[in-house]
Amino acid sequence: MIIDNIDVELADIKLTRPYTIAYKTTSSIKNIFVKIILRNGTIGLGSSNVSKYVVGVDTSESFRNTVDFKNDLIGRDIFHLISNIDDIENQFKNDPGTKAAYNIAIYDAFCKSINISLGAFLGRRIQELPTSITVGIKGINETIEEIKEYYSSGFRYIKIKLGNKIEDDIERISKINEKFGNRIHIRIDANQGWSIDDTIKFYNKTKRIELIEQPISIEKTNQLLKLPNNIKKIIALDESLVNYEDSIKYSQKYYGKIFNIKLMKCGGITSGRKIANIALLNDIELMWGCNDESIISISAALNTALSFPNTKYLDLDGSLDLAKDLVSGGFNLKNGVMKPLNKPGLGVELI
Repeated sequence: MIIDNIDVELADIKLTRPYTIAYKTTSSIKNIFVKIILRNGTIGLGSSNVSKYVVGVDTSESFRNTVDFKNDLIGRDIFHLISNIDDIENQFKNDPGTKAAYNIAIYDAFCKSINISLGAFLGRRIQELPTSITVGIKGINETIEEIKEYYSSGFRYIKIKLGNKIEDDIERISKINEKFGNRIHIRIDANQGWSIDDTIKFYNKTKRIELIEQPISIEKTNQLLKLPNNIKKIIALDESLVNYEDSIKYSQKYYGKIFNIKLMKCGGITSGRKIANIALLNDIELMWGCNDESIISISAALNTALSFPNTKYLDLDGSLDLAKDLVSGGFNLKNGVMKPLNKPGLGVELI
């Protein structure tokens, strides 16, 4: 089945509420949307939103590359899945935004063409998992009110953004524990805002913490080796773990028990699976995260995550932050639990 045309769009989407992390505040985001249109009218959808702070290229740069490359794909056979993907992987090694948008769209178009869901094509090992939902850096009272809102909507896994003064971070989590106790599971994302000493102090002075993402800067990742094993077992590498090469590097020694894979860091389903397989071989647990993204790429990440038995954590709340999206569907979300729809491709539909 021949690729007849490709549409590429850059959309600036407002968030339902601004949020703050250790190094920035965000109120709107840009997403790339790709439509691969086959000769029989089938449409494969892809999307991406990358962080220049993490991967060295921003979404606007990826958009230009995505537009420039579309004529290279038009006229190709969608059934040549592997060669199409390989060419994109090789062409955009340093641009995960373009790579992810095309990679996801090709998988969607291919799976629709053979009338199979992406989950079935990849081989689903897990049927469903709860996702965490994120609270940005804010005051204690605001944090507690936001958690109450999420709790009433059925979410039980809450990710708290930290990374300011360690004493303030400890107090914030202590107050959350006092209020909610074991009714919620707390995950921490320090976004490189701590030192090793801060990390140890936080661990010793708090309780009921399920995991801690990227406590220290990527330049100091080797210092994670100094942590005692009881802390390492809840450490998730995030900004340090961008691509396949990083997964090789950080699987050689015990930096942490968890790899946080984001399709927007590595560049799509294919690259995500390469990292996940390295983790599987080295007894490393998987967390699958996201940026503020369309249901399109969130659905791609969800189906990829559930195809690996070592997936333990989902943090795929990115589409919930968008004030609007170009699609609906993809997955059911009930009481914080995500389950892909059993429909061809990603299971998403244009609105």
